[in-house]
Amino acid sequence: MFDPQSLTSIAAGSRLDTLSEDDLANVQRALAWLTYPIKTVDGKYGPNTRSAFGEFLADIKEQPGEKLTRAARDTLIDTVSAVREQLFQDVSTPEATRKAIAKVCRALSLPLKPQIAYVWATAQWESAGTFKPVKEAYWKDEDWRRRNLCYFPFYGRGYVQLTWRDNYKKYGAILDMPLVSRPKLLLDGPPSLFVLVHGFATGAFTGRKLTDYVNKHGRDFKNARRCINGLDKWAEIKKIAETYLKAM
Repeated sequence: MFDPQSLTSIAAGSRLDTLSEDDLANVQRALAWLTYPIKTVDGKYGPNTRSAFGEFLADIKEQPGEKLTRAARDTLIDTVSAVREQLFQDVSTPEATRKAIAKVCRALSLPLKPQIAYVWATAQWESAGTFKPVKEAYWKDEDWRRRNLCYFPFYGRGYVQLTWRDNYKKYGAILDMPLVSRPKLLLDGPPSLFVLVHGFATGAFTGRKLTDYVNKHGRDFKNARRCINGLDKWAEIKKIAETYLKAM
């Protein structure tokens, strides 16, 4: 999994367009971890990376530009390290997993109780109530999945069911993990926690962010399902989210 300390190899004050592909890919990863809109972690400098980096500089009150100052580099390292730390939590029970999910939500700018309740509800539904990273159709065997799932072997895995090779490639690049060659790694707690919350925060799954529907102005637990899978089972998940919210 991505280690933000790898950014220390970049000399303070370096221009992004002069970095090696490996160093720039690590900057892109760090920005992606913090939910800036990096489309692809590819080590190539272009308009998307320039724009995402510009947003980051504005947020930390630095002058616009293309240099990675010492302060900007250290802020990336410290902030990503704080997010990464939240991924390695106790997930041995459903209650512990909910606590871990809540911590990651707060770390990735989804701090509101209705937002956390909805992520909990989704994790409960997508994991068949286990609050464990599970395989799609977990009650079937691998041969059944091979014969029946058109995106095999990139079928749903995790607290939320990530599918299709492109999505495994995308999150493999962000996490710096070989998810395409070893998709079962998504059944581990830390990467699965990250994908669950990061996908909601950035709209990575469908283009819809949780904040589009659940924010300080209101909550729409029906259309929030569009962040994951259209309106499939929205009523059941809405009911679960409302139950969690009342108990918070």
